[in-house]
Formats: sequence, C-alpha cells, structure tokens
Amino acid sequence: MCPDCEDFSGLKNRPVEEVWPVPIPPQLVAILRDHLDTFGTAKDGRLFTNERGGVVGSSTYYRVWQEARALALPPAVVASSLAARPYGLRHSALSTWLNSGVDATEVAERAGNSVEVLLSRYTKCIDSRQEIANRKIEELLREYE
Repeated sequence: MCPDCEDFSGLKNRPVEEVWPVPIPPQLVAILRDHLDTFGTAKDGRLFTNERGGVVGSSTYYRVWQEARALALPPAVVASSLAARPYGLRHSALSTWLNSGVDATEVAERAGNSVEVLLSRYTKCIDSRQEIANRKIEELLREYE
C-alpha cells in the first residue's frame, strides 16, 4: 500500500519502517537488477508502477497475470486452478521449497511466517516426505551398525 492510501499498513500489518531481509538466488538478483537498470523505481521505492507512476491496480495485475499464464503454461494447466491468481506463486514457491527439503524454519523465515503457520498451511503440499525421511533415518542408523 502507499502512504497516500486510506488503508495504509505495513507488510502483514508490521510497522511500515520494519525491514525484512529475504535471501534470494543469484538468478533472481540478476533479473531484478536488469529491471531496475531499465525502469528504475517509483519515488516511494516500489518496483512496479502504472503509467502515471502510481500504484498498479489489482485489476491490471489480474489481467496481466491471466495473459502470462496463457502464454507460459500448457492449455490443460491454464484450464486448471493452478496459480489461478498471482498470490498462487507464493504458495507454489513455499511448497516447492518444502518439497525440496529446505528446512521449515528457513522457509518460514523467508516467507515472513511462523513455522506453525507455515506447516499448518503447507503440510498437505509436501509430497513424498515420508519416503525421504525413512531413507535419511536408515542412512543414519547404518552409521551406528
């Protein structure tokens, strides 16, 4: 939200001045730097603005998102509910990180959630974790044989 908006609040209702560092992979750093070199930022530091330098409306985000999905995904996926809205990227990223074995504490920190909130929301998204856990436990036990 912008300071001029009536319902201004910080991210997840945190104080506006609170800083939330999030480590990101080098590939994303390169994309963001290229975007900044090309477009700069708004006066208030936002990365994306409308043509007048203001806040991009939610209907614009939604329309562009739908166009991007149609270009980037196979027709069967576009017809599904997968990433039906931009916020779906967050769910996809967090689920992917958890599925790849990233520690839940680290995922929660990057997401700005508590581990409790993260696991209550995403536990059902974790696939094949039992098989991986069993393999790790077996490997550990073999060390003690």
